[in-house]
Amino acid sequence: MFNFLINPNKFNKFADVIFKPLIVITSLTIIVGLLLVYLSPLDYQQGLTVKIMYIHVPSAWLALLTYAIMTIYSVIGLAFKTPFSFIINKAIAPIGAVFTILCLLSGSMWGKPMWGTWWVWDARLTSVAILLVIYVIIIFLNYTFESREVREKTIAIFILIGSINLPIIKFSVDWWNTLHQPASISKLSSPSIDISMLQPLLVMTVAFSLVGLIIAILRIKAEILMRKNYL
Repeated sequence: MFNFLINPNKFNKFADVIFKPLIVITSLTIIVGLLLVYLSPLDYQQGLTVKIMYIHVPSAWLALLTYAIMTIYSVIGLAFKTPFSFIINKAIAPIGAVFTILCLLSGSMWGKPMWGTWWVWDARLTSVAILLVIYVIIIFLNYTFESREVREKTIAIFILIGSINLPIIKFSVDWWNTLHQPASISKLSSPSIDISMLQPLLVMTVAFSLVGLIIAILRIKAEILMRKNYL
């Protein structure tokens, strides 16, 4: 049923079926998300600045999710020697890097009026900056080593080592005294964020996810095409 997640040919067939409907759904979700963001209330302390949240939070979540997906595929690729796993890693690493950059830039824009500075070596900010460095190294490694097999295994192992940073990012605000606020949506049943802000945040997260998925499909299909002689 889920063979398209590990088989390049079935992935291509599945992607061809869902791509056009996905474009339509993504467009509608973006429109609804932007409308909800426009209508969402201002914060009594932050004012209009609070709306940076609707870019910052989805970007942060997706930066972590993308790396988590790469970690899973690295395990599968090393354990079962599935070439498609390494294709996924190469295709989505730049997407994760872009989400991480968006997270850092929007966080700096949000932090300036709130903290009085663009950047602090806060545990959360520093660990996310390290995540960006890891992404950049992965992208760089994809253009090194003459042997494709050595390159893919090296990257997969590096991804697994780098995954140690994921729980550090997630729990840094709990483990250390940081400027970054704790999670506002630790429980969907009783989030600390008001529903008027939670709704647009969730819709924008879905919108960002769908945009990332569309780009990922295009990159994966291109990578499959370039490497079809090896599959």
